[in-house]
Order: sequence, then structure tokens, then C-alpha cells
Amino acid sequence: MSKLKPVPTTTELNLLNILWKIQPATVKQVHECLSKTQTSGYTTVLKMLQIMHEKGLVSRDESQRAHLYKAHDSQTQTQSSIVKDLLSKAFGGSKFNLVQRALGESASKDEINEIRKLLDSLEEKK
Repeated sequence: MSKLKPVPTTTELNLLNILWKIQPATVKQVHECLSKTQTSGYTTVLKMLQIMHEKGLVSRDESQRAHLYKAHDSQTQTQSSIVKDLLSKAFGGSKFNLVQRALGESASKDEINEIRKLLDSLEEKK
């Protein structure tokens, strides 16, 4: 049985979002980017990246003194994993219920038109 990667926590996602923009990156670079939007200590960022490495969320190049971190999976792959997890846990696997809840009454007319185009293109592929 293959070991599944855990779904990233909110904090881990914050760090992954930084890595997807600037990777590969040192702890210092990640910390500097994070510091623009929230307060966090350097050692906290270091510890989080170490934990994320243990979980398989990031890879680490240890060939230089300052280790370089990189997201293991692409942003799209990670988003897909999160959606699959949410779909399974909160919506019993129903994509319809997930979309219905996500859209609710808050979708703009432009968003609805874009979604309609997406659905049309998906339907054409089948």
C-alpha cells in the first residue's frame, strides 16, 4: 500500500505558496517573503520547512551550506489533492454538492459565464 502525502495545513500552504513563486529558496528567502505579510520567526520557518520535508511536502538540496527548499508537488497537484480530500470528507464524494456550496449565491455573472464555458469544453471532450 502506498503512503499518501498529508494535506498541507494552512501554515504549510502559506510556505508552499511562497516556494511556488521563488523556488528553490533558502530558509532566509522564505522567511523574508513571509515577513511581508505576517510575523514569524526565522527558526519557526526553519522548523516548519523541516517538518514539511519529513512529510514529503518539500524537497531539500543539502549540497550547500544554506539548504535549498522546493515544493515537492506543483501548485496544481497540491490543489487537486486538497479538493479530493475536501470532496471526500465534507461532501461524501459529490462534486455537485461541492460546486453548489462553493458557488452558493456569491458567483458573479462573469464567473457563471466562465464556469459555463468550462463545462461546455469539458462536455465536448467526452
